[in-house]
Amino acid sequence: MRKIIHIDMDAFFVSVEIRDNPLLADKPVAVGGSATGRGVLSTCNYIARKFGIHSAMATSVAMRKCPDLVIVNGRMDVYKSVSDHLRQIFARYTDIIEPLSLDEAYLDVTNCELFEGSATLIAKDIRKTIFNELQLTASAGIAPLKFLAKIASDENKPDGQFVITPSQVNDFIYSLPLKKISGVGKVTFEKLKTFNLEYGRDIQAVDKSMLIENFGKFGHTLYQRCAGIDDRDIETMRIRKSVGVERTFSDDIDSIEILTAIVIDKLIPELKRRSDKHLQTRNISTIGVKVKFADFHQTTRDFSHTSFDNDIFLQLLSEAVARGDGKKVRLVGIHMGLSDVDILENNDMQQLTFLF
Repeated sequence: MRKIIHIDMDAFFVSVEIRDNPLLADKPVAVGGSATGRGVLSTCNYIARKFGIHSAMATSVAMRKCPDLVIVNGRMDVYKSVSDHLRQIFARYTDIIEPLSLDEAYLDVTNCELFEGSATLIAKDIRKTIFNELQLTASAGIAPLKFLAKIASDENKPDGQFVITPSQVNDFIYSLPLKKISGVGKVTFEKLKTFNLEYGRDIQAVDKSMLIENFGKFGHTLYQRCAGIDDRDIETMRIRKSVGVERTFSDDIDSIEILTAIVIDKLIPELKRRSDKHLQTRNISTIGVKVKFADFHQTTRDFSHTSFDNDIFLQLLSEAVARGDGKKVRLVGIHMGLSDVDILENNDMQQLTFLF
């Protein structure tokens, strides 16, 4: 049995801000954009969450829910620095680390000999070290399966941990709400409910072929998860699949000419700049456009292509905007997919990792 720990920092961005400015303690605080424009929140502290505020919420909506909410501008350079320190802490316990984001990672501690190999005590010590060195709290989930470790880390937030031992796996999955499993979003969960599937025990009671017939490849994955099967490795090398840029407008736009100028003059140069380092070792596989309309509905158009092509970007933009049947546009983005095969002449694999 593997011993996997999922570490998840508590309200990471905003916790860093409160740490660096103690005057914010005991106040509802969020990191995000201005309420006067179209800013959104990246995260908020647990005091703010009591008012119904959450990440990705429009700042203006959050301010209506909590007029005393303190909005702080993000400092990505600081968060990245803290994240680097976190990675250094993790490396003291294992070299099998899979970063998921700046503040979240899987650790395989199966062969860690500290604390006589107790994953529970290792996780506790990691959290203690993070607090002592960074004055920040983290939560942890400990389990023999990767997907259960991630679920477990959310059980005793903030500043807590939850353990699922091998002998507890079956009972935990039996009562597990399916909406807690990664990949089960709102739409999928509503569809599952139409088949009276809401808990792990419900999946265990149906035939796998029915799940595959109605949910495709994910049906097979869901069947395996609820059978206690998750053989995925901890991926110490994560290859970026795409690069993109987007822009939200202060006022909705209904002119294709203006949108075209923004894509040509602003977005394409920025995408080229951001993708330059990736294209030294990777090929372009697709290019695409995303459009979000004034009513928040969005659409994307993609095209298999191996290079930047302004004409194709503009054609995709025109097709995407046309899908709105005259609706104004609040956001435009462009992106490109990266091929899985690198182009190093010596064929040696270069480790391309997500920034941790």
